[in-house]
Amino acid sequence: MQQLEAHEVPLHKVFGSDYDFRIPDYQRPYAWEVEQARQLLDDLVEAVERDDDEPYFLGSTVLVKSNGVADSEVIDGQQRLTTLTILFAVVRDLAKPGGIQTSLDKMIVEPGDELLGLEAKPRLELKKRDRGFFRTYVQEPGHIEELIDLGDEALKTDAQRAIRDNARALRTALVKMDEDSRHRLVKMMSAKTFLVVVSTPNLASAHRIFSVMNARGLDLSPADIFKSKVIGELDSDEYATKWDDAEVMLGRSSFADLFLYLRMIFAKERAKQDLMTEFPKQVLRQYLPGRAAEFVDDVLVPYAEAYRQIREFGYVATTGAEQINSWFRRLAQIDNNDWLPPALWAVRHHGDDPDWLDGFLRRLERLAASMFVRRVYTTPRVIRYANLLRELAAGDGLHSAAFSLDDDERGETLRQLDGALYLVPKIRKYVLLRLDEMLAGSSGVTHVFSIITVEHVLPQRPAENSRWTVDFPADDRAVWTHRIANLVLLNRTKNAEAQNYDFEVKKAKYFLSNNGVAAFPLTSQVLAQTEWTPAVLEARQKELIRTLAEGWDL
Repeated sequence: MQQLEAHEVPLHKVFGSDYDFRIPDYQRPYAWEVEQARQLLDDLVEAVERDDDEPYFLGSTVLVKSNGVADSEVIDGQQRLTTLTILFAVVRDLAKPGGIQTSLDKMIVEPGDELLGLEAKPRLELKKRDRGFFRTYVQEPGHIEELIDLGDEALKTDAQRAIRDNARALRTALVKMDEDSRHRLVKMMSAKTFLVVVSTPNLASAHRIFSVMNARGLDLSPADIFKSKVIGELDSDEYATKWDDAEVMLGRSSFADLFLYLRMIFAKERAKQDLMTEFPKQVLRQYLPGRAAEFVDDVLVPYAEAYRQIREFGYVATTGAEQINSWFRRLAQIDNNDWLPPALWAVRHHGDDPDWLDGFLRRLERLAASMFVRRVYTTPRVIRYANLLRELAAGDGLHSAAFSLDDDERGETLRQLDGALYLVPKIRKYVLLRLDEMLAGSSGVTHVFSIITVEHVLPQRPAENSRWTVDFPADDRAVWTHRIANLVLLNRTKNAEAQNYDFEVKKAKYFLSNNGVAAFPLTSQVLAQTEWTPAVLEARQKELIRTLAEGWDL
């Protein structure tokens, strides 16, 4: 039987001589985005600010590692180990010589010791394609500023872009802290921050451990524990049935998520600890003991029903229901669920007033869309929604200040919309669909096609000696190819060979459906054009950006 070991290890030992981390080539490359890197830093800073002597756990890593041998093949944990190395390197390069700088350098690179038989080498080796890049710009001291100034043309892989972008984001945040605060941060990380290191000498066993750790089992969830507290006080089959019916209606996973949203609605602040710790203090304490039935009747059941309506686009009213469900469909396309607590609050408290709800959701979608387009990361996004919840509880309603976008926020939203929109896959379809609705002249219009794709009019790679290269010299192609004026929506997949047809042929064979029409106003506008030139695109760009600015009140 293979030997399995699991230990809680402080980071100064994780990044010490007991481990030589190596990312095997079969692993996916480093892929954390700026949002995840910034979130890691925010969580660590909050742990420092709590100053409660409690250890801080960063999760686990799974290794193939034999007893007494430092060589450690990383099966799970690459993203976190790499980001921590970048964070240490940024603080090291900001520090004065000696002291903290020397200590951090030893955590990043093994300095070597002839007496102990230790050779000088990095603590972490990435995959071969990115190993030298990471060694030069991150692990070797003094190169972080050079790294963050690298242009895209100098980066050979997506992993290198992620390393550059995350180093830039972390450094931007860390330079705003004074040196003493940075030192407190890395001292806390070194001594009081832990990883659970799970190791086995066998690769197959390590993969089994990783699978088990990541499997979605049916172990007791926080919701089950809360149920035992609430229903246990009532000792009532009627209320047990109400609880079970709510869980069945939403499904186990969504029902568990509901408690995260309820915590946010009641606490009106970003979570600082786990749900098992915070929910009893921030929510259940108001109802237990003595008011358990009220929690079920006034909180759990109505909020579960509100969540069902939002999730299934199932709001019902005498008038205006489809408009409300259209807002739900739009919000569901945003890449986070942080807007859900305010939406749940609105449906719970104003579900009988579709006009009020329409005004609320219009404002909520505008705020959510602006933060989506600007790629606002988790912490400031959640803080914004927490402020909104506080203002709603205070009675500010549709006039809540949190809905307002200041001049900088509106300006940055417009700047992103006016840029190379196609190169931001997460937002391009959302923006074009909303633009299409605005062009349709009815904010209640939403598209429900099973396939919707974003396509270029001017091709990304036009054939040499084609009409495209005559009308669009290289400089013009660089300006216009990926901007909103050159993009259309199609509701089906298209023959890739037709992408490079000249404009007139492409209109007939690529942009029209089998019945000779275009499903999207955005695409119909292109069909009305007799030519496609930089001048046409410049005029079109101004008009489309103006439409978005008016539709979102930017």
